[in-house]
Amino acid sequence: MPAEAEAEILAELRRLRARVPQLSGALAGSSDGLVLAQDSAAIEVEAVAALTAAALGVAQRLSDSTGQGGFRELLVRGEHGYVATYAAGDAAVLTLIAEPRVNVGRLHLEARRSSLRIAELIDGVLGRRGPARPALPPALPPSPSA
Repeated sequence: MPAEAEAEILAELRRLRARVPQLSGALAGSSDGLVLAQDSAAIEVEAVAALTAAALGVAQRLSDSTGQGGFRELLVRGEHGYVATYAAGDAAVLTLIAEPRVNVGRLHLEARRSSLRIAELIDGVLGRRGPARPALPPALPPSPSA
C-alpha cells in the first residue's frame, strides 16, 4: 500500500476515534489478515488482524448459509468491552476495540461511515471503481410558450 494511502487511512481511524472517544483501538486490515493501518498502542495489531480474518471467514459463511447476503459487520461483546468488525469494500475490514460503556448505536453509525471512506481509499489504490450510478434521464426540452 502506498504511504500516502496508508496515511489517509490512519487519518480516518484517528477521526473515528475522536468521534467515538470510548474506542481504545482501531485497525484497518486486509481481508486476508494483513495490517493496513492502525491507531492503537494497547493491542497486538498483527494478532488482531489475523484473528479478524479468521472471524471474517466464519461470519461470511454464516451470513451466506442463512441467506442474509454478503458480510457487513460483526459485533462481539466481552466482559470488558466490544470488538466490532465492519466490511470496508471487498478487500478490507475495519476492526474496533471499544470500552463497555460505548454507545453501540453511535459506534455502528460512525464505523459504517469510516468503513465506506476506507473502502473508497483502498479501491482508489487498487484502481477499482465504485458501483455505477444510474444515469440521469435526459432533460426535457423547454415547453413552447403559448
